[in-house]
Amino acid sequence: MKHTTTSVAQQQSEAPAARIDMKLEVDVIPVSDVERSKLFYRRLGWRLDADDVPANGVRIVQFTPPGSACSVTFGKGITAAAPGSAEGALIVSDIEAAHDELVRRGIDASEVWHGAAFPLEARRRGRDPERTSYGSFFSFNDPDGNAWLVQEVTTRLPGRS
Repeated sequence: MKHTTTSVAQQQSEAPAARIDMKLEVDVIPVSDVERSKLFYRRLGWRLDADDVPANGVRIVQFTPPGSACSVTFGKGITAAAPGSAEGALIVSDIEAAHDELVRRGIDASEVWHGAAFPLEARRRGRDPERTSYGSFFSFNDPDGNAWLVQEVTTRLPGRS
């Protein structure tokens, strides 16, 4: 049997006395062509928040999806990650409406599937017949291959807003 010990400092840091909210508000994605990426994210219908050049060799572009508190940032001189290596997830209340909207905007989106997002063998064609929350998906990639998974959430898990 394996025993684990917890230090007093660790116990105190895990104490529920004070809770600090931490909100994910920006995710950096690596791209190879800033202008091409700007056109793509604008075509998605995302809001352009910033396009700044604060220093030589640095450019920061930020977009926010409709209704989201989290934005994506890309540009030049802001990440060493390889273009196309990012993976993100978007939550929608109606998977078919979201899919249709992106296809209408010219986005090459996968077909809608249900089941697990991973592995591929677990996927079943079409929206979950019960519209189970967290059960239906589609995906698309940006021009560099950064992957976006779109997931339908009809009822949030407790504690999520």
